[in-house]
Amino acid sequence: MERIRRFLGLDEGETVELVCEPKIDGLSVSLRYEDRAFVQGATRGDGATGENVTANLRTVADIPATLPADAPDVLEVRAEVYMRRDEFQALNDRQQKAGAKPFANPRNAAAGSLRQLDPAVTAARRLHLFAYGWGEVSSMDADTYWDMLATLNAWGVTTNPLAVLHTRVADCLAFYDEAVACRAELPYDIDGVVYKVNRLDWQDRLGQVSRAPRWAIAHKFPAEQAQTVINAIEVQVGRTGTLTPVARLKPVTVGGVVVANATLHNEDEIARKDVRAGDTVVVQRAGDVIPQVVKVVPEKRLANSKAYEFPTHCPQCGSLAVREEDEAARRCSGGLICPAQVVERLKHFVSRNAFDLEGLGAKHIAAFRDDGLLHSPADIFRLGEKADDIAEREGWGAQSVENLLAAVEVRRTIPLERFIYALGIRQVGQATSRLLAREYVSLASWRAAMAALAGNDEEVSADLENIDGIGPSMAGDLAAFFAEPHNTEVLDTLEDELTVADFTAPETESPLSGKTVVFTGTLEGMSRGEAKSRAESLGARVAGSVSKKTDYVVAGPGAGSKAKKAAELGVTVLSEEEWSEMIG
Repeated sequence: MERIRRFLGLDEGETVELVCEPKIDGLSVSLRYEDRAFVQGATRGDGATGENVTANLRTVADIPATLPADAPDVLEVRAEVYMRRDEFQALNDRQQKAGAKPFANPRNAAAGSLRQLDPAVTAARRLHLFAYGWGEVSSMDADTYWDMLATLNAWGVTTNPLAVLHTRVADCLAFYDEAVACRAELPYDIDGVVYKVNRLDWQDRLGQVSRAPRWAIAHKFPAEQAQTVINAIEVQVGRTGTLTPVARLKPVTVGGVVVANATLHNEDEIARKDVRAGDTVVVQRAGDVIPQVVKVVPEKRLANSKAYEFPTHCPQCGSLAVREEDEAARRCSGGLICPAQVVERLKHFVSRNAFDLEGLGAKHIAAFRDDGLLHSPADIFRLGEKADDIAEREGWGAQSVENLLAAVEVRRTIPLERFIYALGIRQVGQATSRLLAREYVSLASWRAAMAALAGNDEEVSADLENIDGIGPSMAGDLAAFFAEPHNTEVLDTLEDELTVADFTAPETESPLSGKTVVFTGTLEGMSRGEAKSRAESLGARVAGSVSKKTDYVVAGPGAGSKAKKAAELGVTVLSEEEWSEMIG
């Protein structure tokens, strides 16, 4: 609550209403209505592109085929599809009677049911839905999230009846405690509570960071825990060479999922918890997703137990495993001679937020690499030359090969931000990839700048570090990547196979679109965070320092060296009042 007040610049006593909703453990979907008719439904996917499941969603009774006359011409509803527990149990009973594999939990059952090729199968599994938001809408009369939920309900779109409106943190936490207490009695699974700022104008001002809104936060339930035994501790090698210890467990069911492996994070974590092979440990699924070892049960430790010694050499290639100062991770120094790193980089390349290649999973990547079908990312786009060999492999056939090659062809054109992310450069995640794509626009421009960076070009380095969100450490990793000849060879071969689309900024008529803005001094009408968020929403790029590429410097009271440098460079300096007039 205080963070919201600070960001919005609100008085300490000003009321902030929060809507509290149970967090449904299901599958996120988007429903599109045009002229009040349901025309398209899709899974959330990566947040921008999802899977078309319109025909299957038409079988969900909670989704109205048409909306009443007072609904807008265009409405995109965000919702969560789920399966009730009793219907999940009935489905698994049918699965077992048919000799099919039962589903692990209702969420997996809902996701699998919604992705069926035959809508009749989906209809037989009786899915349900709660709406929790909206996307594109041609007109909206509501001023608050609470009123919009009521409006959706009036239009026949189901929302969760357990949602409440509160103004005090204590009341929100009391709602959370009630949700924990009644969780087992609900007919569907929930995994927490979501708190959302009620006023829509405040939601707009708060904006979002990466893909997460600042106006909402999830309060997850404590993870379910169970005891089991560590049979062995093994070390995996990631795409950047990080050695990650993994506990191989005696399989145990945690939160409805059978867990056989759990991360131990790094050697410091093993030492801190004194985890050893043969130990009885408490495990949980962090966020109800990632299995982890919470603690050792010391009274059950074996008498002949020995402390675990972390390897000093890579278990895959034998290269020295180096730990840099101030880092928790130990990394294989073998680089691309390390087969594990090659495989992990290929897995990352085809992952959902990168090239998102259907039909080419982790096991296929490893098998293709072992058998010489894949050596580098560009080889993926040459698999058509080996179609006959693949079709003869166990588990493959003409149709599955055809599907794979079709998926590969679709991905021959890729947005620049996805391409950058797919390269697996250390510290360069989705948000940073988008920043880089936005800054350099085209692959050619980005490569030229990075090549100059690798050559110690001080101006390029300064420009890069001037991007808000990119610092010296990240710039160093980018320089190191482009200084490696093999990496530039990989880029060259990929360019021969692909069309990398230029970055396209969101369409806006704002005078700030494409401009670079720097804030300095104390802003009195809004917080620095809100000003930055507002500028970015209008298509501007926010930088941390002034350069000849800066278009505007917004200077509040106390502006110092940045305002002085702007004057020296002839950069337009705006007062906060002038800035507010510009952004409307």
